[in-house]
Amino acid sequence: MRFYSDKTIFIFGGSCGIGLATATKLAKLGARIHLFARREEILKKAAEGINQHASVAHDVVYSSADVTDEENLIKVLESAVQHSGIPDIVLNCAGAAKPNYFEQISAQQFENTFKLNVGGARNIAAAALPLLKKSKGHLINTSSIAGFIGVFGYTDYSASKFALVGFSEALQQEVKQHGISVSLLYPPDTLTEGFEEEEKTKPIETRAISAGNKLLSAEQVADAVVAALPKRSFHIIPGLDSRLSHVAKRWVPGIVNWVMMRAIKKAQSA
Repeated sequence: MRFYSDKTIFIFGGSCGIGLATATKLAKLGARIHLFARREEILKKAAEGINQHASVAHDVVYSSADVTDEENLIKVLESAVQHSGIPDIVLNCAGAAKPNYFEQISAQQFENTFKLNVGGARNIAAAALPLLKKSKGHLINTSSIAGFIGVFGYTDYSASKFALVGFSEALQQEVKQHGISVSLLYPPDTLTEGFEEEEKTKPIETRAISAGNKLLSAEQVADAVVAALPKRSFHIIPGLDSRLSHVAKRWVPGIVNWVMMRAIKKAQSA
């Protein structure tokens, strides 16, 4: 893993969950880490935790940033570059989900989901690309298993994550001429603070669909990210179950839909 020695890595959504777990592992490998998230007090705690417990070559630093505010985000990145330098890798883990039945998802929630998950990714890319052109770097967006399989209870979230796939596929075609790589991370259900929040509103049908799937830890997803980044592969799919689901959705979508509908009907008749 000498690849990461002295690499400068910007991580959005880096104060908790997958972003924090990935930051911790990369810091141990000698990368220079700059964390971004909205809440400064949580960012400070995250950075202190990494600096205290990890064998890092550089202190982890952080900046408060709202990815839905493009003007502010550009200013924050300009300041971050002055402190940490031009990024080699920009990892976007910012996003959220609040599953429910479609009729319980308001127009405002639908709009807010897109504003964060898609608009935020757009703003990060717009602010980061001029920097990545200089480093011939790597941009990673975080989609989801629900970004290639529509899932009951996630109408707004699945729509946003499907959109992020299309955005990233088109973007990679545009930026390749500048030596920039784009990747998509597709985490399955992952035990994070965000997942615990989702559990509060998740329909029984949604639980039934995922009942047989293995719940990964944030550290397991981070391991997949760390292993994949040097290869600059477009798809990063942690876990064997997730990779099999990706293949099945591509080649036998009818079977995938049948399995899901069977779980849904069973839950509804219980």
